[in-house]
Amino acid sequence: MATESLQRVYRAPCPGCGAPVEFLSAQSTHAVCGFCQSTVVRSGETLARLGKMAELFDDHSPLQLMASGKAGEQAFTLVGRLQYKSSAGVWTEWNALLPDGTTASLSEDNGAYVFMRRQAIQRDLPAAEHFRVGATTAINGKSFSVAFNEPVTLVSAQGELPKLPPLGHPFGMVELRNEDGEVLSIDYGMQPPEVSLGRAAMLEELQLTGLREESAKEEKGRQFHCPNCGAPVEVTLSKTKSITCRSCNSLIDMSQGIGGELTHVTQDEPVQPLIALGSTGQLQGVHWQVVGFQHRMGTEPGDDEHFGWDEYLLFNRKRGFIFLVDATDGWSVVKPTTGAPKVAKGGQSASYLGKNYALQSTYSAETTYVAGEFYWAVHRGQKTSSRDFAKDNSLLSMEQTPTEVTWSVGGKIDSDAVAKAFKLEGKKDLLKRSDASPISKAAGMGCGAIVFLFIIILVVMMLFGRCSSCDPRYENCSSSSSSRSSGGSFGGSSGGGGHK
Repeated sequence: MATESLQRVYRAPCPGCGAPVEFLSAQSTHAVCGFCQSTVVRSGETLARLGKMAELFDDHSPLQLMASGKAGEQAFTLVGRLQYKSSAGVWTEWNALLPDGTTASLSEDNGAYVFMRRQAIQRDLPAAEHFRVGATTAINGKSFSVAFNEPVTLVSAQGELPKLPPLGHPFGMVELRNEDGEVLSIDYGMQPPEVSLGRAAMLEELQLTGLREESAKEEKGRQFHCPNCGAPVEVTLSKTKSITCRSCNSLIDMSQGIGGELTHVTQDEPVQPLIALGSTGQLQGVHWQVVGFQHRMGTEPGDDEHFGWDEYLLFNRKRGFIFLVDATDGWSVVKPTTGAPKVAKGGQSASYLGKNYALQSTYSAETTYVAGEFYWAVHRGQKTSSRDFAKDNSLLSMEQTPTEVTWSVGGKIDSDAVAKAFKLEGKKDLLKRSDASPISKAAGMGCGAIVFLFIIILVVMMLFGRCSSCDPRYENCSSSSSSRSSGGSFGGSSGGGGHK
């Protein structure tokens, strides 16, 4: 436990009910009584009651107060919890106590956890509205891009806290990321704004002990009735923000929690995914479960033609979420990044973790059908501006909304690997796509293949010439790309330091 080296723990009776309230860190100024939910502030050796804290939103997290772990070589113990809300839903940040009595924060970021320490800033920070999503700026001599900027509110808290923004009052939250995988958070709920810096770690890397042992059982038992048809809907993930009813295909918004206002949208055109929801498979040495599916459509600038692709959301309790993307040019596996790649001037290339990628396509994307569970509040008609970059079989994709930029990184895989992973050898023909293969493999073609390729090129050129001179009154002369890179997937609501 991270508190073993502390020389003194401050304990005093709650002004509201008399129960003991404990402060393990000298930096903590506020606490929430675990018995009467009174919010108390510490001033010297006395406690004063500020009011009553709202009940916690039950996110069924495996984390709980007094759980301990290690971020690298840094031991910590979770002593407090803050729950925030934005237009994307509710999320939690944990107050982590370090052995020297100082505190850090542990928050969730698309299935990964981000451990952050407070940072001193060498210059005055501008107001939150001056940070434009997608723009770049320098903080303490490091270049960052703005990934998230949206007003948020504190909705509840628990335990020992180094800060306590006004309950229910919106304030600015800005998240910045860089190509080294770092996340920088600026919290305008404090004055001056509080700045924290960190990077992601998987749950298994944090070596956590003292987790909620019953979390899996609780998740399995979560049920409610569909607000459209009344059929029972079972929730299997702790982080679900959207889910579809298996009886009527309605898409249900759960971002405010079960028991809150559940809004829904009826989907009249059910789409059947090739890989069934609930299926399990092994990809890249890890066992995954298919928990979500969405069909998306895209258009390129100046082109009225649409192209489509499918995305399967896969989940592993220790690894978080990844996407299996089915596009006309092949299958790919990608996952949201913690950092933000650096885009070169002119936008023709991007670099991330020391690797350079070339721009492949620019397009607008829209979600047209949804099934299963998602960790962000997905909805039909959700639109993003997207760019795909590639290097050989490696893929890098960016998607942007007015308040957030998300990146994903991964690579192409063969359709045979998909069929084998999910035991779908009988559907090999349906899964077949333009499989991943470096262009350099063409050097090994025989003479017959080269002649055949030459003939194909001549035919295409003839058709192109005919189309360029055709009369649109009698013929369809439109041209459009019918495919997209299989690298992009809307991670959605990443919020930098784990804010959804």
